Amino acid sequence: MQSDFILPADTVKPTFDGIVRADGRVATRNYLGVFVVGNCGATVARKIADWFTEARLADFPNVDGVVPFVHEIGCGMEMTGEPMDLLRRTIAGTLRNPNIAGGLVIALGCERNNIYGFMEQEKLVTGPLLKTLVMQELGGTANTIEAGIAEIEQMLPIADDCRREPVSAAYLTVGLQTAGREGTAATHADRALGAAVDLLVAAGGTALLSGTADVVQSGADLAARAASAEVAAALQARVDWWRSYHAGRDTRLKPASTRSAGIAAAGLQRAGHTALEAVTAYAQPVTSHGLVFMDAPAYVAVSATGQVAAGANLICVTTATGTAFGALPTPTLKLADSSALYAKFEDDLDIDCGPVADGAISVEAMGQRIFAEILAHASGKQTRSENLGVGENEFVPWPIGVLA
Repeated sequence: MQSDFILPADTVKPTFDGIVRADGRVATRNYLGVFVVGNCGATVARKIADWFTEARLADFPNVDGVVPFVHEIGCGMEMTGEPMDLLRRTIAGTLRNPNIAGGLVIALGCERNNIYGFMEQEKLVTGPLLKTLVMQELGGTANTIEAGIAEIEQMLPIADDCRREPVSAAYLTVGLQTAGREGTAATHADRALGAAVDLLVAAGGTALLSGTADVVQSGADLAARAASAEVAAALQARVDWWRSYHAGRDTRLKPASTRSAGIAAAGLQRAGHTALEAVTAYAQPVTSHGLVFMDAPAYVAVSATGQVAAGANLICVTTATGTAFGALPTPTLKLADSSALYAKFEDDLDIDCGPVADGAISVEAMGQRIFAEILAHASGKQTRSENLGVGENEFVPWPIGVLA
């Protein structure tokens, strides 16, 4: 799946064809989202989104689709505190992702994550491209579905009024993920992605690394790259929290974990070699350029959900064992560690990094290929997961804390 994009000469800054929002942010896709504050609204959200078939969207060619963002929490939990704050931040952050042109938020009406409290806390204000519906106020499921369809229909012409234009690669925020069985590492793909990340950062873009368990197990590898003492201290604070949180639990941080410190350190190679500029909490908006670490579990769906909420407009996933993951509303680019794996999962994986393992191409040359693909997919080229329709079930906010 080679790109037609050619990297510009060193004297020319790399660009992609992005969608510039009114506030200056840049999108790689253009979706409308249907969100829920709690699971009770999930069916309504899905039925609203499902109504907007390809045929019904034919008159709006610049809209990539209507996507339901449903989850399993929001009720039966603490009404205040870290778990609720984190859930609200994740939903609001995804709403604010540049790839979301507009959103509809659904509630049953009696969730612990109260819709009005959510809107107020996250400073969300309704308008032409942001609406709310409460089932208990509208009289149930059928009425809310009908009202929701009408609201999205009003948003479609507004969302469709956009076009792509050349913008600097500095407007890219790329989430970095790795997927596979515990005890494995996509060594060749990670190194090649790291070379691409170095090119992205040199162009002024942002790479968002997550997976705090790897940092805990790999020792001081990432901390040594901190741009300042404050950044190093922030990273250490998250490491200390994770050690405390996992104490006595049967997780990947248990003493007998099959994921060794060496494998954990190898996985961090996907972050390239540039300095670590900032450390942020899960789903916290990213405001720094360069390499940024966002605290998150290693579970790809949870981690990528947080990265999207933080502002990632493209995701890259390396794998040595195969993955079918996709993270709407962002294009998800998946890198195979070997040519045999790529051939086996050709419907799912986008880039074959096997030539690095075979010695047929250098890590740096593969990094250039990956960066060219990042620019191409950011410009609208469909990924394998998009072709397969993957991503509507992969919105998984971190269920931190204990349900009541």
